[in-house]
This record gives sequence, C-alpha cells and structure tokens, in this order.
Amino acid sequence: MDYPAFIEELKEIILPVLTEEDIELVELHFVKARRKPILKLLVDKEQGGISLGECARLNEKIGSVLDAQNIIESGYIMEVSSPGLDRPLKTKNDYLRCIDRKVRFFLSESIKGKIELEGLIKEVKEDSVYIEIEDGTIEIPLFKVMKAKQALDGI
Repeated sequence: MDYPAFIEELKEIILPVLTEEDIELVELHFVKARRKPILKLLVDKEQGGISLGECARLNEKIGSVLDAQNIIESGYIMEVSSPGLDRPLKTKNDYLRCIDRKVRFFLSESIKGKIELEGLIKEVKEDSVYIEIEDGTIEIPLFKVMKAKQALDGI
C-alpha cells in the first residue's frame, strides 16, 4: 500500500464532509492495528471548539461515506475527537483561533534575549505572530517557533 497516496485519498473523501459542517481537519492518522485498522481524526471549529456530540455525529457521517466508497477493505475503527486545548499550534489558523489568548512560545533563536516567551496573541500575519508582553508588543517570526501552545491559565 502506498501510504501517502492512501492518506490523500482518505482526505479527498473526508474533507468535503468536514467543509459542509464548517469543521477543520487538524490531523489524520491511519494505523494498522492487530485486529482492525484505526482511523484517527482530530477536528476543530474555527470558533468555540467542538463538542462530544458533534464528534459522534461526524463519526457516523464520515463512516457512512467511507463505507459507501469502500476505501478501507476490512473493518476498521474510527475515532473522531477534539485535539484539546493544550495541543501544539502549527498553522496560521491555529494562531488565529488564539487571538487575545495567552500562548507560550519555545523558540529556536532568542528574541529579546529569551528562547521562551509568553504573551497574548494580538495579530497574525503570513510569516509572523505579534504578541503582547509586559513591556509592549513584539513580533515572533514563525520560522523561529519550535513549539507553541496555548497557556492553560490564559483561557
């Protein structure tokens, strides 16, 4: 099996269902397990997060579409879930979701003499994020971000 091509084929089937529901695919994993393969989907909404009920409804809807397409030959287990509040921020949309929230950044190069910064995201541009810290607003170029996570005390 050509794994990357298979993942792309899964996405082509799943993304229209998510788009119709105004839900974003954060991650997709397909794992061959002993008994049945497992399809794991992490999904989120632009605003407000996703509920357990919405995950269950998506599980049924996506399962029906996949079963009709018969893309996964044997039986499988599907898990649709929220990525959680403390997930790493990776995409521009992740940062946009956190505007006016406190985020902790771990940097590959220091900014203002620090490789770890925490502040409120005030603006997100294509290649950088602007955060408000104690002594003003600073720009963090995204290429310097090794890891970023929403600070749970910033909710």
